[in-house]
Amino acid sequence: MIRVDPRYPRRLFPYNRAVKLKELFGKKEKNEHRIIHEVAQRGDALQPEYHRATPECPNPECWSMYDSMTAEVEVLEFLRCMVRTLKPQTVVETGTFMGISTLWIAEGLQANGFGKVITCEYDSSVFAKAKERIDKSGFAKWIDYRNESSLETRIQGSIDLLFSDSDPPLREQEVRRFLPQMNPNGLILMHDASSHLKTVREAALKMEHEGLISVVLVPTPRGMVIAQKRSGRK
Repeated sequence: MIRVDPRYPRRLFPYNRAVKLKELFGKKEKNEHRIIHEVAQRGDALQPEYHRATPECPNPECWSMYDSMTAEVEVLEFLRCMVRTLKPQTVVETGTFMGISTLWIAEGLQANGFGKVITCEYDSSVFAKAKERIDKSGFAKWIDYRNESSLETRIQGSIDLLFSDSDPPLREQEVRRFLPQMNPNGLILMHDASSHLKTVREAALKMEHEGLISVVLVPTPRGMVIAQKRSGRK
């Protein structure tokens, strides 16, 4: 099997497998371990996105992915672009998983020539795999990786970019926790916010209704929120 660098996708690989969304998100920790085992067997291979169609994204197969938990490749490209565009000093990522999105963020930081991404993963065995990937990547100097909960990790100073991509039920708590530290000109990104994956979408809209953040819903296969806190903006 041809392997590809997960930061530089070039070729799509068919992956004919029926996957139910309840299997993808119902037992996240167990599924994380299964995906890591599969990747160890087949390597990092791109495949068409197979999450179900939604009214806002009727053709998910037009997107591509490495697996059912790592953000879609187009979203990874967007993350890197956001880093290049915003020039953040501090990026916080929750849910390191295999470290692929972390590396795309770090690549943007390297291109900028400054900044740090602080990423946290609670599951120790998942964290070990991510650490192994990051240590071999050549981008480790731009990454502060932590084996701890996003609700307990301590961040010094202001946050310029927050990428919330841990367990969906935790996303609202994460945003509320880090919101006081958010740069008023920074951005909050919340993955898995499609109309089918309701937890994150509804949490973002709830916080918008409370006047805490302003929300844009991006119609990707799994959905993404782009938000900014309302207080402190000029």
